Amino acid sequence: MAEAHQAVAFQFTVTPEGIDLQLSHQALTEIYLSGLRSWKKKLIRLKNGVITGVYPASPSSWLFVVIAILATMYMRSDPSMGLILAPVTNRCQTVVSAVLFSTLLWFSLIFTMRMCLKQLLSYHRWMFEQRGKMSNTTKVWVALVRIFSGRQPLLYSYQGSLPNQPVPAVKDTVKRYLESVRPLTTPDEFERMASLATQFESSLGNRLQWYLKLKALWASNYVSDWWEEYIYLRGRSPIMVNSNYYGMDFLYVTPTPIQAARAGNTLHAFLMYRRKLNREELKPVSTVIPLCAAQCERMFNTTRTPGEETDTVQHWQDSDYVAVYHRGRYFRLRMYSSSRPLSPREIESQLQRILDDPSPPSPGEEKLGALTAGDRIPWAKARKEYFSLGVNKRSLDCIEKAAFFVTLDDDKQGMMGEDPAASLDRYAKSLLHGKCYDRWFDKSFSVVIYKNGKIGLNAEHSWADAPVVAHLWEYVLATDSFQLGYNEEGHCKGEVDASLPRPQRLSWDITPECQEQISQSLAVAQALADDVDFHVFSFRDFGKGMIKKCRISPDAYIQLALQLAYYRDRGMFCLTYEASMTRLFREGRTETVRSCSNESCAFIKALEGGEVGSMGSYSEYFLIKRTLLLLRQASEKHQNLYKHAMTGAGIDRHLFCLYVVSKYLGVDSPFLKEVLSEPWHLSTSQTPVQQVELFDMVNHPEYVSCGGGFGPVADDGYGVSYTIMGENMMNFHISCKHSCSQTSSHKYGGQIRQALRDMLQLLCPDQREPSRTDQSQTKKDL
Repeated sequence: MAEAHQAVAFQFTVTPEGIDLQLSHQALTEIYLSGLRSWKKKLIRLKNGVITGVYPASPSSWLFVVIAILATMYMRSDPSMGLILAPVTNRCQTVVSAVLFSTLLWFSLIFTMRMCLKQLLSYHRWMFEQRGKMSNTTKVWVALVRIFSGRQPLLYSYQGSLPNQPVPAVKDTVKRYLESVRPLTTPDEFERMASLATQFESSLGNRLQWYLKLKALWASNYVSDWWEEYIYLRGRSPIMVNSNYYGMDFLYVTPTPIQAARAGNTLHAFLMYRRKLNREELKPVSTVIPLCAAQCERMFNTTRTPGEETDTVQHWQDSDYVAVYHRGRYFRLRMYSSSRPLSPREIESQLQRILDDPSPPSPGEEKLGALTAGDRIPWAKARKEYFSLGVNKRSLDCIEKAAFFVTLDDDKQGMMGEDPAASLDRYAKSLLHGKCYDRWFDKSFSVVIYKNGKIGLNAEHSWADAPVVAHLWEYVLATDSFQLGYNEEGHCKGEVDASLPRPQRLSWDITPECQEQISQSLAVAQALADDVDFHVFSFRDFGKGMIKKCRISPDAYIQLALQLAYYRDRGMFCLTYEASMTRLFREGRTETVRSCSNESCAFIKALEGGEVGSMGSYSEYFLIKRTLLLLRQASEKHQNLYKHAMTGAGIDRHLFCLYVVSKYLGVDSPFLKEVLSEPWHLSTSQTPVQQVELFDMVNHPEYVSCGGGFGPVADDGYGVSYTIMGENMMNFHISCKHSCSQTSSHKYGGQIRQALRDMLQLLCPDQREPSRTDQSQTKKDL
């Protein structure tokens, strides 16, 4: 094969006359340029490491301190107060000692500034103040943060200054827990739970807390490593549907219908982002204060490898190729030529070669990816038995060490056809699980390019949370459409280097026994995928603009609507999970907001029991006012719960870590065991738009993504992901299981639409009625 010969730098043959040595100058040139690119990256990492290491100071500030000390020395002044300069008589030694003292002074100043910044970033009272009413303390705090934050930070500049996540007091966590379950239990059940909690708090809790505080002093974050290991990596069930999540393309626009062209721009945009990531040129994400960027480190060149007891996350420093799947074949596509990244047009040309390749898959190759979709233990055993040696190991290493995984899908997806709503549902299911063998679910993320030019993304969850991947996805979508663009024929712009080697086809030797294992994993994955019931819709009656005019938090409004919809759907309240980030702390990940509260239940009971809606008679006036008051109280309660979760005062991560400590100590806690076994019947998550500046939603409202979603957490519950797009649009992704007769994604979606409208009608009685299309869709779902 041509590509095999090009990979060899030299060949030699032993003849009677001696050794005939043949050098390939092209191969040697490629080796030299590849090494040059590697060394450039090492130097960039070294430079960024120095800049980040001395932040919030700058390397140039060292020179300023040295000059200042030398100036004072020549003015016959000794700033060291005799510690270094006084005993020295030789001028050269005096200069050396001055530089040494300056350096020590400089490092002391850096350490002091970092400690001050760390203490400043530990202040969170600003989150609990009313909007527009900033206290004098917070004003002073804002000024000090700006002074100590330095200028032009790199992506990881704040990592050393971020505070550690605090360990809440056991009594506070127990108190908040009991408050959260009160509306979900009967008086007898609550009394029993309160007794268990009191017993735990007064005995075992303090002992476990001591070990947890010890870990918090030693580790960067007392939660994250255990969370990654025990919640994700030790799970033995399939990660497809149960763990992985997805992101969608633009809702209304497909920049080009040419599959290879869309892939060319998309893959090049990923390389641009990785270049910025490696050079730390991305601005640190921040709210009022910077957020932890540790999760970005494993975005590319990362895979999850299976083990019989626990999986591991492996990350490589660099990779110059991607792994591509098309019609059952796997390819290795180099993304660099002569130390430069391939242009979008060159990537398009290379991918078109793969699309035009007529070769069939080798035996067992087509559905090999099903091993990553099934249970983890069979995959771990198969990997050890069939993929640890020879050609299979080389090909598997190629996939696992790739920058990321790419699927060229033969299906067409997106909002299309006579039933766009149903097509969106199919699109979501395709991104979540595909055919169960045409994605590599272990890779940090897999990019899916459909035949009609639509794209999507499936991400593994253990290495990072959705907002980190969403930041990458926003950049790729915006760069593809607004920066790179396409020519009039729909192809990528630029020229093609005709000398580029063809993509390399990966080889496999899959035995009949291994093929049987692949079939078994596929059967497990297919049953799981077929059971998923998915519904995706865009709500355009109103958005956060109208909600804010009513002086209500948009997130609190949606959470209350989700609970109202669940109450109408199931006739009961349930334990509700909302994901909140804890990236205000070093290596922080997520915390749970227990959205179902006493206040939210009181509001829903008042709204449903009082039959508010006619808004006509004077006798209803006080009932309406009371319901409105309960709505605002429920909204304020939710905001407080969310802020407590963000600032390290949540419930569930603390209890989870106490449970892990109890298992290490070999002691049982009936309280912790019962808490951690409670099912989340309603699991929700908001994925915010983080880079609004990339999308001109005023002049180009059609360039809006539908967001992303995830599978159901409980067998008899719902998974709901939502994204607030602009001022007038909200997207919802609802998942549940067909096997549960009590759940229906379409019915629950209809209840959500109605709940959103009913709450706005309560807040603003004069609001316009929804369109006939919206009304008919809601009635159809209900």
